[in-house]
Amino acid sequence: MKLLFDENLSRHLVNRVLDLFAGSSHVISEGLLRAPDKTIWEHARANGFSIVTADADFYDLATVLGSPPKVIWLRGCDYPTAMAEKIIRGQSIRIADFLDDPDRAVLILKP
Repeated sequence: MKLLFDENLSRHLVNRVLDLFAGSSHVISEGLLRAPDKTIWEHARANGFSIVTADADFYDLATVLGSPPKVIWLRGCDYPTAMAEKIIRGQSIRIADFLDDPDRAVLILKP
């Protein structure tokens, strides 16, 4: 269950949740900084990532294209990295269940 964090989220989130989601990465580490959403989408699909984002762009792609990749949308995420980490950790079982569910493409999380 690898997560790929979008550029609108801190790259520091990767190390903060690596114990829960081994193999996770950030678009910067994948050489995808400022890449079009479709390019990130294809990279995530090809490399077994689920995308974590703070905006609706990937939600829109998921509703049109389905999964994979799956999308975790931290809706309204204008809060500090520590809060984003707290949400991901607090919802880790829900996230894991979502990632295992073949019928769901998007999970929306709010603080």
